Amino acid sequence: MSIMVRPARAGDMARVQAIYAHHVLHGTASFEEIPPDLAEMQRRRDSVLTAGLPYLVAEHDGVVIGYAYAGLYRPRTAYRHTAEDSVYIAPAAAGLGAGRALLARVIALSAAAGYRELVAIIGDSGNTASIGLHRALGFRDVGTLRNVGIKFGRWLDTVIMQHTITRDPAT
Repeated sequence: MSIMVRPARAGDMARVQAIYAHHVLHGTASFEEIPPDLAEMQRRRDSVLTAGLPYLVAEHDGVVIGYAYAGLYRPRTAYRHTAEDSVYIAPAAAGLGAGRALLARVIALSAAAGYRELVAIIGDSGNTASIGLHRALGFRDVGTLRNVGIKFGRWLDTVIMQHTITRDPAT
């Protein structure tokens, strides 16, 4: 199977919004409960790109099947070398390798942009696919916040993982 990873374009954002909306409405990876509309998703993409970070899509046979990006971890300047990744795959494309391809490219591009640390804040400690993906690409477990969110009538944990992607970023 051929999966192409490339920068997300404005024309991809309707498909990106649909993928994310599915996860918001049916999953626990995101603690959002109401899917953001297309305009908000476009605003979020613009914010990532303005920060010089990657916002990517995975495409198979001309169809966007997933997306990933790195955003600023926190707005305070002391965190300027730390980013947070997000990866979402269309349900029908789960297990095809798009998540691995996307996250590997996000890691490489974030390091090239001068970031030292990449943090994953994973919704739901039962999200074994995301936890396994991050471990496979060098992330280590650094903590779990227990019962910090509630969705679908369930209390949910947040798993925190971290990956040192470069040792000496420019300051």
